[in-house]
Amino acid sequence: MDEVIYRPIGIIHTGFRDKAEAPIQGVFAKAAKGEVVVFPEYADGLKDIEGFSHVILIYHFHLADSYSLVSMPFLEDKQHGIFSMRHYKRPNPIGLSVVRLESVRGNKLEISEVDIIDGTPLLDIKPFVSQFDHRDNAKSGWLSNPHLDMVRGESGRHRPE
Repeated sequence: MDEVIYRPIGIIHTGFRDKAEAPIQGVFAKAAKGEVVVFPEYADGLKDIEGFSHVILIYHFHLADSYSLVSMPFLEDKQHGIFSMRHYKRPNPIGLSVVRLESVRGNKLEISEVDIIDGTPLLDIKPFVSQFDHRDNAKSGWLSNPHLDMVRGESGRHRPE
């Protein structure tokens, strides 16, 4: 198979210097803010994005230095396979976050509900469309309600900007 190569289309700026400062999940950290700077050569691709309340950011986990196929997630006492969790140490260190789009100014997007480390290379942006992205009766596997409640509590403890 041919090698797959992606080039960043921009950079994500936040107040989080490392994973210890970032919320576990942005959806539980409404006040966590950031800015997406799209490189000028891709700015035309932002046309009409301001009509969406949320966007999906796809990015490179640039601080991941290795991967593990089995790992113990934060706040968990049991190991799980990497493809059943949202950990950054993946064979292909690609991240995905749904963030609230606050405003658009030229090639810059002001965002909130962010769980991304400052300086993260942006690979793509897609609009979040609830009619396409929501699934009725979706199951969350090993992520039980008590675990989600712990994540919610920890995500709200990020350091303010």
